[in-house]
Amino acid sequence: MSDEFELDTDDLKRRMDGAMANLRTEFASLRTGRASASMLEPVMVDAYGSPTPINQVGTVNVPEPRMVTINVWDKGLVGKVEKAIRESGLGINPQLNGTIIMLPIPELNEERRRELTKVAGQYAEHARVSIRNVRRDGMDQIKKAKADGMSEDDQKFWEAEVQELTDKMIKVVDDALEHKQAEIMQV
Repeated sequence: MSDEFELDTDDLKRRMDGAMANLRTEFASLRTGRASASMLEPVMVDAYGSPTPINQVGTVNVPEPRMVTINVWDKGLVGKVEKAIRESGLGINPQLNGTIIMLPIPELNEERRRELTKVAGQYAEHARVSIRNVRRDGMDQIKKAKADGMSEDDQKFWEAEVQELTDKMIKVVDDALEHKQAEIMQV
């Protein structure tokens, strides 16, 4: 049995990459003073009896650097979309123009920038925790194989592989956080 043990490092990497993809999505939703259609991704509208992403009830455009527009397809949903944006915590005040909702992106003040860097830090910590959980799963598989008769040298080899992968992914998270915080603090 010990010679047959092969840790699925591709699976561990895929799961760690999933944590990174989730972090990128969360970072995209943090506004940095520039308009971006992705900042509306976490906002859900109560449409047709179920929570629906904004991009499924209207067309989201960025006509200029400090403006996002949403052209709502169903007139009956305009009020619900506006309400969802107001309650989302994005700090944006929607303006109605028929079926078009305009979202002027206000300039970020220093205090709000600091708050957003803290939120970015929390998102990064969640990603680190997810990556460490994947590492723990890999280490548990190695311990199980050790109990089934794997040699100590093999155990150390696989543990080093898992740790190396974990360290790489944590560094990617830290670099992404540093980049995002610099982007947020940029005036």
